[in-house]
Amino acid sequence: METHSQKFKVRLGLFIVGGLAIFFLAIFIIGRQKNMFNPVFKLTTKFYNVSGLQVGNNVRFSGVNIGTVDNINIINDTTVLVEMMIKMNLLKFIKTDSEVGIGSEGLIGDKLLIISQGSYDAPVVKKGQRLNSSEPVEMDGIIASLQVTASNAEIISQNLAEVMYKINNGNGTLGRLIADPTIAENLDQTIENLKKGSKGLEENMEAAKGNILLKGYYKRKAKAAEKKK
Repeated sequence: METHSQKFKVRLGLFIVGGLAIFFLAIFIIGRQKNMFNPVFKLTTKFYNVSGLQVGNNVRFSGVNIGTVDNINIINDTTVLVEMMIKMNLLKFIKTDSEVGIGSEGLIGDKLLIISQGSYDAPVVKKGQRLNSSEPVEMDGIIASLQVTASNAEIISQNLAEVMYKINNGNGTLGRLIADPTIAENLDQTIENLKKGSKGLEENMEAAKGNILLKGYYKRKAKAAEKKK
């Protein structure tokens, strides 16, 4: 009984030590992610819609995580105030004309804040300063726009199908022209007649030049052309 009690005490002690180790490790990991062990400064921004952004989400600058979202408060029906905690050693890189946007980790990942790079000659932000924001593009709006585009494309394709059906069946002027060989032959004959008429006109003009009554006119015309040259 005494031996069994001793083993039980050892197991209990190991369990407690292991639990404490896991607890402190979790605190260290969470604290590191939330910048609890690093000096930080606060920045704020305002949005009309935060699109599912949550406290604890990352803040990213130049593709690097530099802080976390510390607090989100609804000021009124059109304004949401977002507070960020940024690592102190990165204060010198964020400018007053930098803008804050909302992005995501991949297509369906967690939301995050993205701070854009400001102008080279702009002053550096101060602690607690508010940055301008750019409103996010809602996925619902994109889907609705795509649905409208798809609907319009469907209508256009249906109209084109109807036009092609009518043409193939010889309906309309273009359809008759394509489907009716008689019309096509008449069109060819008309073009051929125009060519012949043009050739006959040229022959008549040459004959007119040889006419005695018109010879003087064409000579004067030729002399005027020579003077211009």
